Amino acid sequence: KENDRKRIPCPLDPKHTVYEDQLQKHLKKCNSREKPKPVYFVQDINAGLKDVAEIPEKQVTLSSLSKEELENLIIKLKKATNGLELDLKEQILSHKALHEALNDPKNGESAFKHLKQQASILGNMEKLHLLGPGRCFIEFGAGRGKLSHWVDVALQDVEDIQFLLVERATTRFKVDGKHKKRDSVFERLQVDIQHLCLNKVPSLEKKRLPVVGIGKHLCGAATDLALRCLVESYATCCEGENEEPAAKRPKNDKTEMAAKSSADNERNKEDVKPVAGIVIALCCHHKCDWTHYVGREFFQSVGLGPVEFHYFQRMSSWATCGMRETVTSTSEESEDHANNTEEHDQPYSKTESGFDTLQGLPVEERKEIGALCKLLIDHGRIKYLQQRGYRATLQYYTESAVSLENVLLTAVPEPT
Repeated sequence: KENDRKRIPCPLDPKHTVYEDQLQKHLKKCNSREKPKPVYFVQDINAGLKDVAEIPEKQVTLSSLSKEELENLIIKLKKATNGLELDLKEQILSHKALHEALNDPKNGESAFKHLKQQASILGNMEKLHLLGPGRCFIEFGAGRGKLSHWVDVALQDVEDIQFLLVERATTRFKVDGKHKKRDSVFERLQVDIQHLCLNKVPSLEKKRLPVVGIGKHLCGAATDLALRCLVESYATCCEGENEEPAAKRPKNDKTEMAAKSSADNERNKEDVKPVAGIVIALCCHHKCDWTHYVGREFFQSVGLGPVEFHYFQRMSSWATCGMRETVTSTSEESEDHANNTEEHDQPYSKTESGFDTLQGLPVEERKEIGALCKLLIDHGRIKYLQQRGYRATLQYYTESAVSLENVLLTAVPEPT
């Protein structure tokens, strides 16, 4: 009788099958069923561009461009980057919290490279006075949560600390579950940054701590989504809410008002903004998307649009292609990411003569062009933050031998 039962593909996921007479029961518990959306899920809140007409139609590949078309793109690129700060400042720092781990001989070369990057990120955070009490650290693209772990170690004697780890994928070997410190609170938000509304995260809504957005190798468009999540969706909303209570203060209790006045002044001196700072290690510019890109206004101001962006984001990968002979893999950069290989490792073809198969451009020239593309895309992000009242900069935070993706974006509110 068992042999007479028919198995059919699951309608939710045809990769597995189910007995036909058990289908309704299976659908209620199938792991592929749509799960209830969390309260902080707001469809496309950080997506950006809504006007479909602006999104370019499918473009031809770079290899399909004529030599003249490619040369015209390079001319446009050099014109747009003319006047930009091409030589970024080096801010290769470290932090005592990682001193022991950096000197532990048990750590292999890959682990050591990660630790050096994490130490420099913490060093840069400390220099910007972002490591302190009364903060909520939001790690975007958190993966296993290593960066938050080291921030927590650095703040082991500090009170009133909260961590939100944002990661859309289910992650194995998480380190945040191992924290023994009483005061620090770790919370995972399994959601795409595109749909994350920080104002609706219950724990953040309750404590209202100033937030610090952090990320180590936040791939392509994820950086733009995170910036918009912090600077537009969250900060703008918070500032709107903070204006209202001022008119509701009691008029008759002058003593209480006077007592609160000095405390309020002290708080204002510290410039308590909803977003206290942003520290993100950038990468994978070839994964950027015009739809989500925060620097569209800047691109248009220098006479560029979605078509040029489409090609520049692809050409940005040329910045690292020339290094692939000496660097066998950059997969260590993406240890904490979902889809590691896809995000960071790209195959490049080169002839033995040192010229690439594409248009006969020498590798060194390609690297220069790729670096300019990355710089242009990142400068659009800097302009976006500056227009919204942030002092934003780009700097090298580690050596290229440690990571080919070695640029750190930092931003703190301009003093008022």
